[in-house]
Amino acid sequence: METLHDLLASRNVEPELHQMLLTLADCATEISALVRGGALAGVLGATESENVQGETQKKLDVIANDLIKRKLAAQPLVKALASEEEDHVVASHDSGRFLISFDPLDGSSNIDINSLVGTIFSVLPAQQGVVSEAAFMQPGENQLAACYMLYGPATVMALTTGQGTWMFTLDPTSDEFVLVNPAVKVPQQTAEFAINMSNQRFWQPAMQGYIEELLQGKAGTRGKDFNMRWIAAMVGDVHRVLSRGGIFAYPTDTKDPAKPFKLRLMYEANPMAFLVEQSGGLASTGYERIMAIQPDHIHQRVAVILGSRREVEHCLQHHG
Repeated sequence: METLHDLLASRNVEPELHQMLLTLADCATEISALVRGGALAGVLGATESENVQGETQKKLDVIANDLIKRKLAAQPLVKALASEEEDHVVASHDSGRFLISFDPLDGSSNIDINSLVGTIFSVLPAQQGVVSEAAFMQPGENQLAACYMLYGPATVMALTTGQGTWMFTLDPTSDEFVLVNPAVKVPQQTAEFAINMSNQRFWQPAMQGYIEELLQGKAGTRGKDFNMRWIAAMVGDVHRVLSRGGIFAYPTDTKDPAKPFKLRLMYEANPMAFLVEQSGGLASTGYERIMAIQPDHIHQRVAVILGSRREVEHCLQHHG
């Protein structure tokens, strides 16, 4: 069985990036054990605090965030980190080569119902000089690596360093991530879509029109039926896209005029776009390629449309 370490060595991943990715995998191994413990581990329920996003933090949000911060602080390769749960970037080692952005527990609303949650990481190159938020203001195409770990019936990892996308499963007997798919490929066409339909009345006309086509099924212009799937955790919905195709969208809406977008560019959209593009899919806001966006702050939000290439292209035709 080829482990994560074996694969990174065989693909000639630069040694320090190799070591960095093993550290991220180690973070996920510990979080996976906590998730499995559930109520027995005392990690369920909410805290009395809100994060920088104004969202009530779950206990496991805080625990996972602190665990990752501790692990990364002990890794000299990390110059600084940015977390969805932190107001500001956190400096680590002046000589570090990497900047790490992460969502410690994506889909945290699923924790208490024992549904899918995950961790998302993005690795950027660090520059010389004093650590600041400005150092993280790099487009997604600068990413050296991106990965997510999905905590479900099995704990899995999807990883890219720009050489395609690889899929691993955590072996519970050895705590090693074992390669199960050396070349993930998203089917170009699909009959599945994932979107939060409760927001339909708030979408722009372009997305309204696209989804209406899908809902008409065989009787409509598309001439085929579509199934809707919605996990309420981006990591779970993107994993389904990587596993069997589909389109995932969290589009612009007017529900809260001050927050027209839901998903965070640095912690969610960029790493997922990298993984999907490296699997042959597309990732867009509806109007521009996600990984081409020049960020303006670490908690920036964007619209997201990603998945099977032909279906995303069809959706984009509605956006002009």
